[in-house]
Amino acid sequence: MNFFQKYRFETFLISFCLLVFGSLFFPHRLFESLLEPVFLILNLSAGFAIIYRLEQWRRFLSVLFVSTLVFELVDFIFGLEDYTYLQVILFALIAIYYLVVTLAIIREVWHTQEVTRNVIFGVMGGYIALGVISFFMFLGIEMADPGSFSGLDATNPTTQNQSLLYMAYITLMSIGYGDILPNTQIAQKATILVGLSGQFYIVIITGIVVGKYINQQKK
Repeated sequence: MNFFQKYRFETFLISFCLLVFGSLFFPHRLFESLLEPVFLILNLSAGFAIIYRLEQWRRFLSVLFVSTLVFELVDFIFGLEDYTYLQVILFALIAIYYLVVTLAIIREVWHTQEVTRNVIFGVMGGYIALGVISFFMFLGIEMADPGSFSGLDATNPTTQNQSLLYMAYITLMSIGYGDILPNTQIAQKATILVGLSGQFYIVIITGIVVGKYINQQKK
């Protein structure tokens, strides 16, 4: 725990980048069968080191962390059929977990008095976590109402998930190539929410960090 406490933001960011972009650097089968679950467990552990500082929520967060970890290990060892109720529970737990971690990062950035390397890594990790939260929001909408997003390969769940992850990040960054489109009202509203979240995060959180850094340099 001492290692994760000291390097919690660095570990969170690096493991997150490996988790999201690891398939670019490792063989596909090796990444999906072995490395992806390892990177996810490492990332969950680093996230727990971040939220563990919230003493008043420590018991609840510990239960949330252990539950997410157990479901992920079960999925890794035994495999869960796509879109079974266990898979849905796992998706929901991971989404809630990363939401809590992101809020904890924002809280630390908000209250910090000195802009350090940890703060910079934390801000970057929080932004990547927003993309994962957005992905699970889109995935939940598509699972509840298939066809909410056009441009997906509904016959291949793995490809569909990758496409929704891609959709989440290009929406968060306000790129929007138009190859995947929200068709239903709830999908369209979720897309707007993700786009606004990305802009608010960059403007507000980054602005706070820059402002504190300028004041720090003046002192």
